[in-house]
Amino acid sequence: RVPLVESGGGSVQAGGSLRLSCLAPGYTYNWSMGWFRQAPGKEREGVAVVDSDGRTKYADFAGGRFTISRDIPKDTLFLQMDNLTPEDSGMYYCTADQALVATMVPTFFDHWGQGTQVTVSS
Repeated sequence: RVPLVESGGGSVQAGGSLRLSCLAPGYTYNWSMGWFRQAPGKEREGVAVVDSDGRTKYADFAGGRFTISRDIPKDTLFLQMDNLTPEDSGMYYCTADQALVATMVPTFFDHWGQGTQVTVSS
């Protein structure tokens, strides 16, 4: 399969916004997809996922600040992140699985991108 390719990471100040994109040819229709993140020395954790039918789930820290969405015709998954804090810094990964219902558990997903770095300064 074609690999997942993330983009949109960068360095911002606290309170700023970033929009991550994941080019995912063949994955956006009828697949579950998600965004995970990993900070140095910490385990990978779920940020937001979307089921194959479009239902979304968010980690508690993401609710109200992050929005996951996808553009199926453009084969792209997005993560809009607002009001960022230094605790949001880390590598953000796009992921996909053929299962119809997504979970926030990393081992659930079979396909991963290489990640895009997000750094938030205070």
